[in-house]
Amino acid sequence: MIQATPGGWRVRDVAAHLLDGDLRRLSFQRDGHSAPESPASPEDYDGMVHWLNQLNADWIRAVERLSPAVLLELLEVTGPRVGELFESLDPDVPARFPVAWAGQSESSNWMDVGREFVERWHHQQQIRDAVGALPLTAPWMLGPLLAVAAHALPAAYAREDLPAGTRVQIEVPGDHGGAWVVERGSVSANDPLGGWRLLEGTVGHPTLRVRMEPALAWRVFLRHPSEKEIRTGMEVEGQVELVAPLLAARALMV
Repeated sequence: MIQATPGGWRVRDVAAHLLDGDLRRLSFQRDGHSAPESPASPEDYDGMVHWLNQLNADWIRAVERLSPAVLLELLEVTGPRVGELFESLDPDVPARFPVAWAGQSESSNWMDVGREFVERWHHQQQIRDAVGALPLTAPWMLGPLLAVAAHALPAAYAREDLPAGTRVQIEVPGDHGGAWVVERGSVSANDPLGGWRLLEGTVGHPTLRVRMEPALAWRVFLRHPSEKEIRTGMEVEGQVELVAPLLAARALMV
């Protein structure tokens, strides 16, 4: 477990990070242990990212004392326990932790668990890239991944000054994908997304229509795809300048 991942962590570091996530979930959510408070407010996205990066770095340094075998043994214990915790949750009840990358100050449990699925899939993919294993792109995995990751779109477009009625349609063909529209409606007070909302399906005459192959779609939400990948995996109709916020969307805290 010493190969380097694309993000610069070793494989053992990614495994240790997954263990940290399991232990925190069980401690804070299942057992009611007091979680350390972030010095940044939920609205301070950059502050939250800095704080989380520091927590992650501290943990990676601490588990240098553990062997790869011990890390694997611990993950074999914590993984099923976290699965049991998630299965016990009412999906429609407010979650303990909001999904900041979706611009949400409060999230339902289904969205919080979906966030965990996206992050764990991403880290599994990092490990697979590092060791030369095949990606996890079966429809039953990639379809739900994209459905959750699409919730990053309203937050991405909310950074742009675009008129009400702007509608961007995203289509990912095949059993792996789906179709979504992110549109700007009327702006209400204290709306962090500036009137942007996500809808499933398609609409007539969108401002921009983007068709992405599944292999590109997950990279758009979780990585920075190359220009070649974009050229070969994306078709665009309409106001092409509106592609930029899509390429800036991230279904991760980065």
